[in-house]
Amino acid sequence: MEVIKEAVKRIDIDNLAEQVFQESIELLGGLRRIMEYRNLTWLPSLAEAAYIIVLKEELLKTHKDIASELGLTPQTVRNILQAKSEEIEKYIRGEIEKVDEHKAGGIAKLAYEKVRKEKKIMLGEEELKTLGLEWLLDILPRLRKMEYPLDKNRFIEEFRGLEINDESIEEIIDKIQFPVEKPTEVLDQLKNLLT
Repeated sequence: MEVIKEAVKRIDIDNLAEQVFQESIELLGGLRRIMEYRNLTWLPSLAEAAYIIVLKEELLKTHKDIASELGLTPQTVRNILQAKSEEIEKYIRGEIEKVDEHKAGGIAKLAYEKVRKEKKIMLGEEELKTLGLEWLLDILPRLRKMEYPLDKNRFIEEFRGLEINDESIEEIIDKIQFPVEKPTEVLDQLKNLLT
C-alpha cells in the first residue's frame, strides 16, 4: 500500500478542504452575504463538513476512520455524509424554507462537486502514470460508488472486462479475498497482487 499512500500524499487534504470551504461560502452568496448573518454559528460545522467530504471522497475513508481522525462522533460524520445536496440546493435558492438535512454537509457536498468538476482537485493522470498507478483511474470511481461489504459477484459484475497492467481483472479476482469491508481493502489487495 506504500505506493498508493505515496500517491495519496500528493493530494493536499488541507488545501482541498479549504477549497471546498471557500466554494461553500461562494454558494451561500459570498463572504459579504455571510457577514450579514451576524449570529451565524455554523461556520465551524461547514469546515468540518468540508474535511469529511474530502476525506471520504479522496481517500475513501470510512465513517469511523474520519470520526477518529477529526475527533468527531461517527454519527456526526454519518449525518454529514448522508445529507442530500439536492434539498440543500433548493434551500439555498429559496425554493423551500426548511430542510431536515444536515445543512453544512449538503453545502460541502455541493461545493466539493463544483470544485471537482473544475478539476481543481484529484491526482492527475500523468502523476498516476509516473507512479505506475494509472489503473487507479478506472478503479477508484467505481469503488466509490459501490456498497460495502463487497462480495465477489458484485465485484465481478462491476469490473468485468477491465485490465490492470495487461492482466485481466478476471485473472486477478480469484486472488482477492472477499468480502471486503471498505475500498482501501480492495486497493491494498490489488497493490499486493500487482507489485
